[in-house]
Amino acid sequence: MIGSYVAVGDSFTEGVGDPGPDGAFVGWADRFAVLLADRRPEGDFQYTNLAVRGKLLDQIVADQVPRAVELAPDLVSFCAGGNDIIRPGTDPDDVAERFEKAVAKLASVAGTVMVTTGFDTRGVPVLKHLRGKIATYNGHVRAVADRYGCPVLDLWSLRAVQDRRAWDDDRLHLSPEGHTRVALRAGQLLGLDVPADPEQPWPPLPPRGTLEIRRDDVHWAREYLVPWIGRRLRGQSSGDHVRAKGTLSPDDIRTRIAPVA
Repeated sequence: MIGSYVAVGDSFTEGVGDPGPDGAFVGWADRFAVLLADRRPEGDFQYTNLAVRGKLLDQIVADQVPRAVELAPDLVSFCAGGNDIIRPGTDPDDVAERFEKAVAKLASVAGTVMVTTGFDTRGVPVLKHLRGKIATYNGHVRAVADRYGCPVLDLWSLRAVQDRRAWDDDRLHLSPEGHTRVALRAGQLLGLDVPADPEQPWPPLPPRGTLEIRRDDVHWAREYLVPWIGRRLRGQSSGDHVRAKGTLSPDDIRTRIAPVA
């Protein structure tokens, strides 16, 4: 019975792509927290989301890991390093060494540390060329998990997110349905009786023509890829002025999920 949960990470764990009715993001970690809270007596569950979009591994280790260590929860989810891996010139072996040091700190105080792999990017423009680099990092993550007894939320093998409807328009962050399926998979990983199968087949889609696909790709490049490259060149991050959600009430999360569920 998990009585306290802390989510550590970047935009994936913050919930970018899954806006609630007030515009603030929900995301898989918040949804997963509700699944955990449902197994506890009313009011007997503590949840804190420390994740901030755009953060690199060292920033997460400096800003979030000490707070998670201080809270010493029953469960920590730790997803970090993805923003490092997609940057040119980074070495997945080096990133993995720093990732392991953070896992060691968290494992020394938390009951369980759940780590995540990266997604399979074979269908994502630009990022598909980094597929081998991501796979190498995933191998390190699994090895670290073995050494510290961490359950692994394996996003690479989650087939449901290979459907384009699992992704936001920016193609970098999950849609609300994508976040929901990851939350369900996390619940399965920890042995919870989840309300739906995360691998439930998607409804059929009408076929798309070459012209439609090309038009969508041009729109994506103009609206999302070019601004993303611009931020990298200017040394800016989407999370520069973003504060973590902090401690959240499961009841508040349920209220925000209901209109978009």
